[in-house]
Amino acid sequence: MAVRDGRRSTSENAPRPDDEAPVFVISVAAELAGMHAQTLRQYDRLGLVTPSRTRGGGRRYSARDVERLREVQRLSQEEGVSLAGIARILELENQVSALRSRVAELTAEVGRLDGAVAGGSRIFSAGPGGEIRVGRLGERPRRRMPGGSASQALVLWRP
Repeated sequence: MAVRDGRRSTSENAPRPDDEAPVFVISVAAELAGMHAQTLRQYDRLGLVTPSRTRGGGRRYSARDVERLREVQRLSQEEGVSLAGIARILELENQVSALRSRVAELTAEVGRLDGAVAGGSRIFSAGPGGEIRVGRLGERPRRRMPGGSASQALVLWRP
């Protein structure tokens, strides 16, 4: 623990880099991943691990990139998967991650709509951006005009 200007600074107080922050130059990332820098360049060319770039074109690897490099190496050396196979595996993992995020979004939306319906709301309308709006029975939805004034232009029809 160091004392500077009457204040203590500890490693606890130091800001921790984000896993996505591009902080490692290629030589450091290669050492952390346990491989040669030329291998990292090859993986970048193949699109297996694509680091961020500086204005001058230098590669900057994040902690997540280093973890991905280790995974590529494990699949290649321990599992015997070809680089093309690894590229496909990584692509599918990205798709699964995106789909999980979308499922979480939709689950939250269903929960919001279920809560609105349980509260006595039964009227649904579409907002200007296509979003679903839930209204209460007996309330007339109003469309806001660009100037902020309300309009009677939106009419609900019930059979």
